[in-house]
Amino acid sequence: MTHATRPGRTPHDAAAFFVHFVHGSLMLTAFALVAFVGAGYLLKDPVSYADLGVGAPAAVAVSDTAQAPAAQAPVATPRPKAVASAAGLSTEMRGVRDFVAQRYKISTRTLEPLLTAAELSGRKLGIDPLLIVAVMAIESSFNPFAESNMGAQGLMQVIPRFHLDKIGRNAGEDALFDPTLNIRVGTMVLVEGMQRFGTLQSALQYYGGALSDPNASYANKVLAMKKRLLAAATRAKTETGV
Repeated sequence: MTHATRPGRTPHDAAAFFVHFVHGSLMLTAFALVAFVGAGYLLKDPVSYADLGVGAPAAVAVSDTAQAPAAQAPVATPRPKAVASAAGLSTEMRGVRDFVAQRYKISTRTLEPLLTAAELSGRKLGIDPLLIVAVMAIESSFNPFAESNMGAQGLMQVIPRFHLDKIGRNAGEDALFDPTLNIRVGTMVLVEGMQRFGTLQSALQYYGGALSDPNASYANKVLAMKKRLLAAATRAKTETGV
């Protein structure tokens, strides 16, 4: 967000980055365990790939105070059609994983918990998981420790001071370097944009802090990435015949 500028650090931030790295490494270990548990959930009810009536007021309400995902109103959607793999990712998301791993030179093992979290947040909040992944790609190139010169943090480059209601006012200053929390909060911001402005394009421009841009450059960039991800997902489903 510009909320979202490209991640970057200056030399005087080296010590802080080292602390973030060590702290983040511990969080990623815990996150992998959470993803393993989440995998069982996905196996029971894998998510479908469509814009699931994003931001419909009756489907989900973004609270003015921090709220656990379980407290969100259930999203009414058709029976999901994607099939989860043994690793916990749907067949489509496995194709996305392979595409992202090759494009961004990231190991599939590193990506799997991030993509699992995108599927979980997508289902809970009524957002196409591919849109969540596309935002991660544009915002941070899947770097959970990214921090912009505007203070945007983590995978989805959320600026803490703008979204304390979603993060939790008692959360630590490094809370958004937790990939699980970052993906959940970033998804909530997308839902908030849909509820406030009514269209996906406007929601994305809101997310990128670029509502005044008549060319909708940020939205176009995210949607172009989502199109590539969808092609990878479709190809994986076709190849497996599932």
